[in-house]
Formats: sequence, C-alpha cells, structure tokens
Amino acid sequence: MHVAFLIAGLAYILVSVHIGWALIQDKTIHKSLSLGLLVIGMLAHATLLYPSIVTLYGLNFNLFNTLSLISLFFLLFYVLFCLYRSILSLGILAAPTALAGLIVGNVGRAPYQPLTDISIGLETHILLSLAAYCVLLMAAVQALFLRLQIRELKHQTIHRFWVNKLPSLQSMESLLFDMLLVGFILLSIALGIGFVYVNDLMAQHIAHKTVFSVLSWLLFGALLIGNWRAGWRGKRAANITIYAFILLAIGFVGSKFVLEMLL
Repeated sequence: MHVAFLIAGLAYILVSVHIGWALIQDKTIHKSLSLGLLVIGMLAHATLLYPSIVTLYGLNFNLFNTLSLISLFFLLFYVLFCLYRSILSLGILAAPTALAGLIVGNVGRAPYQPLTDISIGLETHILLSLAAYCVLLMAAVQALFLRLQIRELKHQTIHRFWVNKLPSLQSMESLLFDMLLVGFILLSIALGIGFVYVNDLMAQHIAHKTVFSVLSWLLFGALLIGNWRAGWRGKRAANITIYAFILLAIGFVGSKFVLEMLL
C-alpha cells in the first residue's frame, strides 16, 4: 500500500509541476505524458483506496474515504473531458486536488460505520451519487473560473495574466454545459434509484440530504432547460451552477461531517 501511495503521489506531483511550469513559461503542455502519468496515478490511487472502502464488514464510506473517492472521480472526469476538449491547463487544479484527496484518504480517520447487507441497487445509488457530486463539483469550479474570466476580460484588470492561461471563453462555456449535462444525468439516475431502494429516509438520517439534493437537481434542470430554450449562458449560468452546487454540498458533505465528526 505504501508503494501505491508513493506512485500515485509522485505521478500527481510530476503532472502538477509540469503543467505549472508550462503555464508560467508559456510552453506546450505534453498531453500524452500528462494524461499517461495521471492514469498511472489513478490506478495506484484506486488500488490504495479500494481495501479502505470494500472491507470484510461492509462498505466503509466515511468522510475521508468519500473525499478521497471524490478526488479520484474528479481526476477521472478531467482526463475523459481532456480527450475531446482543449482543457489541459485545468490540470493545474485537477492533479493537486487528487493529491490532496489521496493524502486525506490515507491519513484521515473517522468513526468506522460500514454499510452491511445492502443491495446492489443501493450500492449503485451510492456510487452514482458520488460520481454526480464529483462532476457537479467540477462544474461549480468551472463556473467560478468562468465568472473570473468574464470579469477580467470585461474590466482588463491586473489579473489578466492568469485569465490568458485559461482555455477560450467559448471552450469554457461549452465545457461547463458538458459537465452540467453529465452531472445532471448521473444525479437523476442516482435519485431515481435511491427512491426505489431507500426504505426509510428518517431512520437512515438522509431526509435532509434528499431535500437538498432534489432542490439542487431542480436548479440544475432549470439551468439546462434555460440554456436550451432561452440561451442562458455566461454569468447567469455560472451563478445558478454555484447556487445549485451549494445546495448539493450542504446535503452531501455537510450531513456526513455533522453525523460523523460532531455527533
């Protein structure tokens, strides 16, 4: 396990340094090298994380395992989006995030509450929920960058240097709605499966999580429909994305933190 940790950590650090150096020096980011290293890092990360989650006593989705898995999903979707979008520069955020998740998952300790005797449907619901949360987290970060990019391009302020390192505004907007669509579909499926397989919302302490998730789902859905029917984009799209994700985060991470760390 120590070897897997070192391999993943080294891969993430090398990619972070390479992309950071390329951005500062205005050099070309080597796509095949960067994505290849990230794939190696993800495989090692998954090897390290799997026995922490899949235990002899059931699935262990404590706060730290969940954060580590989210960071892994974050990187996975970044790599997938890189295959058809020119967004390699955003790896300066994706690789360090995965590194942070790797470290948190390896050193963090939370009360051990394995999920035992759960159905395949409920396991699918959990994994899809995590995947949806991850993509929508990426969309929220993308929305923040989009807002910054719009503001800097409009006002020509001193931060313009960093904006020039981002993909074009059109690419950033297209990527945002790619993320929103994928995240919305995953969240819709996860919620649908959850309503079928979760028997008692109150007894399982997830009523509040469900309420916030549904509110977030409605906002994301409204944004996608607004973009399709009325051409919503730019600052409005970024703001709605951020507000919708805040609702999702309150229900998802907020509830886990309160139940595992405070109560």
